[in-house]
Amino acid sequence: MKLQSAPTTEWFSVVDSRLSPQTRELIRQGAWIALNPSPDWLAGLDYATVAANPAIAADPTLAGAVSASNRASLVHFATSHLRDPGAPVTAYLGPEPLRMARLLVRRGLGTAVQDVYRIGQNVALQRWMDIVFELSSHPHELHTLLAEAAKSASDFVDATLAHINTQMKLEHNELAQGVLVERRKIVDSILAGESINHQRAEVRLGYSLAGSHTAAVIWCDESDDEYHVLDRTTAALGHAVGCVQPLTVLTGEATRWVWFKDAVEINTDQVRRALQETPRLRIAIGAKAQGLEGFRRSHQQARTAQQMMVRLRSRQQVAYFDDIQMVAMLTQNPEYADDFITSTLGSFASAGSVLRETLLTYINEQCNAARAAQQLYVHRNTLLNRLDTAQRLLPRPLDRTTVRVAVALETLKWSGNQEQGLSNDTLP
Repeated sequence: MKLQSAPTTEWFSVVDSRLSPQTRELIRQGAWIALNPSPDWLAGLDYATVAANPAIAADPTLAGAVSASNRASLVHFATSHLRDPGAPVTAYLGPEPLRMARLLVRRGLGTAVQDVYRIGQNVALQRWMDIVFELSSHPHELHTLLAEAAKSASDFVDATLAHINTQMKLEHNELAQGVLVERRKIVDSILAGESINHQRAEVRLGYSLAGSHTAAVIWCDESDDEYHVLDRTTAALGHAVGCVQPLTVLTGEATRWVWFKDAVEINTDQVRRALQETPRLRIAIGAKAQGLEGFRRSHQQARTAQQMMVRLRSRQQVAYFDDIQMVAMLTQNPEYADDFITSTLGSFASAGSVLRETLLTYINEQCNAARAAQQLYVHRNTLLNRLDTAQRLLPRPLDRTTVRVAVALETLKWSGNQEQGLSNDTLP
């Protein structure tokens, strides 16, 4: 990697009007020094980027790929500033970083690429700081050299990662074509009720078809979401319900069909923890059911819940089939559902969410004011005042339409187009 002699300023190709000739010359000199690092510094760079992930550190092939990518990226970045000091550096997509990314994806370590580049960026900037303090002691020059290098390195790493992430996604999809396509075919046969060899299917799926099954559909609102977000959430849910190896089928870049075998009861808190920091993720969950027929039925329930959420453009992140079965049936025809809500709730349909929740809780507690107040953490008089407001807005007395009102409120809760209504601040 050592070069014999420094090139002349004839390598300059584009004049950057923001930088003085003196600053450009200092950048060129610094780039030249950066192209001739000591073996100890290179070893330190490799250690920092490899040691951050124990799985990489324990695999000589992966560690070697990271090291080769480090060196190639360093040469590309420094050479670019040697030729055109201060100019933007194009992303580097040579064979070394692509091989590193490919190996990491095949080992299930695709997310480590981000760490490798960001850690390498920090180590390189520390070395650049040492270099520029050797080249100049003028405060303005030092500030400019450090600021330019930080921005250039950040832009370079951002651009390179963007391209590499695209390649990683392609690599992930290619890997899926073999095992995952076969898995999808087997699952489709099971769902269609076709005759299959159970033992052979279980071996190929890596999943037992005996016992109970809880199906889920996990998807992203936007198809360009990173695939590993879905995979990570699936794994988190599996651990939460005691199924460390759920069956997962890819039905699209942004959708997973999942089955959890012999899962413990899935509660809302578990799901919410798995959905932390993923607001665009949605999950529809079927009921737990036994055997091969339960495998099919729970999946169909999850699909029904998903279709309802999509149909209603729901803002809710999680839907349990047991909770939405009635709403799903009612909203199969959105026009009829809207008419039902309007005729049942009247002006109350546009009331604030707190008022709607108060009335629905009151009905769910069998119209017991004391229990409803306790559930809502409000004083009983506050609850009664809200119920009085609701009664005035409803087109018919509540005691004659309790069931219809409850169904309409449940349906409205799942609608993504519900009006905001009265401000919650106006409620007692």
